[in-house]
Amino acid sequence: MDFVVVVLQTVFAMSREKATQVMLQVHREGMGVCGTYTREVAAAKVDQVLNIARKHQHPLQCTMEET
Repeated sequence: MDFVVVVLQTVFAMSREKATQVMLQVHREGMGVCGTYTREVAAAKVDQVLNIARKHQHPLQCTMEET
C-alpha cells in the first residue's frame, strides 16, 4: 500500500492524503481515478507507473480510459 501511495505522489503529483484516498479506493473498488490528461500525457504516465512497478517487481497496474 505504501508503494502505491509513493507512486501516486511521484507520477501524479498527489499529496500524501489524496494518494492515500486513491489507493484505498483502488483497494476497495478495484480501480481509482488518478487524473484527466490529454491522450499523450496519460499514455506517458501509464508507462511511468508500469515501469516503476516492474522495476520494483510490484504487481501494480495502470490503464487509461477515454472520458
